[in-house]
Amino acid sequence: MRAVIMKDTGEPDVLTLSEQEPPTCGPDEVLVRIIAAGINPVDTKLRSRGLYCGKPPAILGCDGAGIVESIGTNVSRFEPGDAVYYCYGGLGQTAGNYAEYIAVPEPYVAQKPDSLDFMDAAAAPLVLITAWEALFDRAHIQSGQHVYIAGGAGGVGHVAIQLAKLAGCHVATSVSSDEKADVVRELGADLIIHYRSQDVAEALLAWTDGTGVDVAFDTVGGEAFNQLVPATRVYGDIVTILQVPDDADWKSIRLRNIRISHELMLTPMVLGLHEAAEHHGDILEQCAQFFDERKLSVFVSDVLPLEQAAEAHRRIEAGSMSGKLVLDIEAGATHDDQEAVRE
Repeated sequence: MRAVIMKDTGEPDVLTLSEQEPPTCGPDEVLVRIIAAGINPVDTKLRSRGLYCGKPPAILGCDGAGIVESIGTNVSRFEPGDAVYYCYGGLGQTAGNYAEYIAVPEPYVAQKPDSLDFMDAAAAPLVLITAWEALFDRAHIQSGQHVYIAGGAGGVGHVAIQLAKLAGCHVATSVSSDEKADVVRELGADLIIHYRSQDVAEALLAWTDGTGVDVAFDTVGGEAFNQLVPATRVYGDIVTILQVPDDADWKSIRLRNIRISHELMLTPMVLGLHEAAEHHGDILEQCAQFFDERKLSVFVSDVLPLEQAAEAHRRIEAGSMSGKLVLDIEAGATHDDQEAVRE
């Protein structure tokens, strides 16, 4: 099979297209012919800093969508020919989605939403699960609450806005440009803060009559996290997907009884947690229903062929991405390659 291999840790050019043996399907796994693979910032961090599991060479890519090719003897929820999407692999284990095939443990897999094509479906799983766990599992958001989501036009941010609105929350978010403001306005954001010209904390306090938001979801880290401490209400929640900065004001956090939660949706893969993997599959099933009811959407900014994985990494590392980048796994294959994949 064709696959992009991370041959070493380093710059994007360590990603090279090569031929690999396709994986075999274990008894509890689903073998998927990958049609599209989502690219996430974590991919670039693993490439530049090192893998969670093992050492290079490795196939990156956590997000995928495709067709079930075969199933293991213990698999009960899927049949060959099913269209599926999932977040699994790409951390240094044998599986990864910058490739034509992957074997995925059944709990991680969900039926692809009928309303999404494979490119959009591949962009969705990691950001959906991250936003869902941050808002519902960590902060336990409730209807009527004031929720702030940093970087609302980004991959995680743009689905977090939609999920918070579906929960009946008032949503504020931050953007860096008028173009991104248009994006988040279309998604339903109630307050849009241009963080380059406005003070985020001041804007949130003004929005909440000085009380502070009930929930702040930090997708940026560093000073952006520190700005949220005075802007979060007493007994409120801050959830971050990044490391809490070393200069965090823990005295104020403690005085205000602000609960700090971390969100890393990769934990079930890294630690091998079966029930948590099932929860991921459940989240994707629920979100598939939202997609098909036109209550949820995912924004794909561009689609590139598999052999341009390194270019996709360069774009993400350049910063200020809106939405998601996706690899079209079949786009770069010759007709003979595609026939070989189907046989």
